[in-house]
Amino acid sequence: MSSTRLPVVLVSGLSGAGKASILRALEDAGFDAIDNPPLEMIEGLVARSDGATGLAVGVDARSRGFDADAVLATLARLRLNPALRPELLFAWADESALLRRFTETRRRHPLAPRGRVSDGIAAEHQLIAPLHAAADLVIDTSELPLAGLRQIIERRFAHGEAGGLQTGLSVSLVSFAFPAGLPREADMVFDARFLRNPHYDPILRPLTGSDPSVAAYVAADPDFAAFFQGIADLLNLVLPRFVQEGKKYATIAVGCTGGRHRSVAIVERLMNYLSDSGWRVSALHRELARESMIARAGHRRGADTQNGSTQEPDGTS
Repeated sequence: MSSTRLPVVLVSGLSGAGKASILRALEDAGFDAIDNPPLEMIEGLVARSDGATGLAVGVDARSRGFDADAVLATLARLRLNPALRPELLFAWADESALLRRFTETRRRHPLAPRGRVSDGIAAEHQLIAPLHAAADLVIDTSELPLAGLRQIIERRFAHGEAGGLQTGLSVSLVSFAFPAGLPREADMVFDARFLRNPHYDPILRPLTGSDPSVAAYVAADPDFAAFFQGIADLLNLVLPRFVQEGKKYATIAVGCTGGRHRSVAIVERLMNYLSDSGWRVSALHRELARESMIARAGHRRGADTQNGSTQEPDGTS
C-alpha cells in the first residue's frame, strides 16, 4: 500500500455476506471505518480525512439514497484524485449460505422485512449486481471462517509490511511478582521461580533484571538456556496462529518471587528476541513500575510537607 496515497475502500456486498466483519477487520488494520453514510456524503468524508489513515466506507442497499450507478460514479470521481487510492470491495455468498445465516440469527432481510428471505436475496442480487461486476476484489464468504476473512483483509490492506505474518499483532511482555497476583490480561504465563535468585546475592540485590550483571547471573543457571528456548519455541508456534485467528493483542507474562530480577531479565531478553524476529513488541515491568510510582508519590509528599502542606497527590487531605 502506497504511503503517499490515501487508501479509500468502499465496501459493499450482499446482506449477510460479511460486510460488517470486513469493516471491523479494516478498522483493526488502521482504517477509519464508517458504515452506510448517505451516498452524497462520501466524497466529503474523504475530503475531510486527515490523510494519516485509510478510510473504509460501507455502502449497500440499506444506505440512504442507494443507487449502484451513483456509487460507481462516486468511485470514478475519487479515482480522478491522484492523492487517493480508491478500491471497491464486494462481499458475496451463495444463497444457501445466506439463508442459513439469516435462519441462525433470526434476522429479517432488509429488502424483505415481511416476506421470504429468499425474495430479499433475489431482489438485492439484482439491485447491486453492477457493484459485483465492477469490484476490485470479490470475497466469497460462503465457506470462509471469520479468521480466514480477517486474514484476507490483513494481507491486502494492513499498514506495514504487506502480507507479513506479524502485521497487526501487538505483543506485550509483562514481568511480575506471583505474590502480587497474576496479570489479568495475560494470555500466557511462565514461572521463572525455579531459577537461581539474584536476591540472595548482596551485590545484585539492589539492582534489577535490566542490569547486565543480573541478566548474566540469571542466564548462568544450568537450566536457563533450555527454559528460554522452550518459551521461544512455543511463541514461534503460537503467535502466528494468533494472527491467523485475527487476534490483535497478545500478552505474555513472566513471573518470579519479587518481580525485580529473574522475570525482568527474561522479559528483556524475550523483547530483543521477538523484535529481531519481526514482531511488534513492548515490555512492562509491573513491580518496577509500582516501585517507581511509590517513590514519586513519597517524593511529592516530602516536598508538600516541607512547604507546610499535607495534601495527598490525588487532591484529598
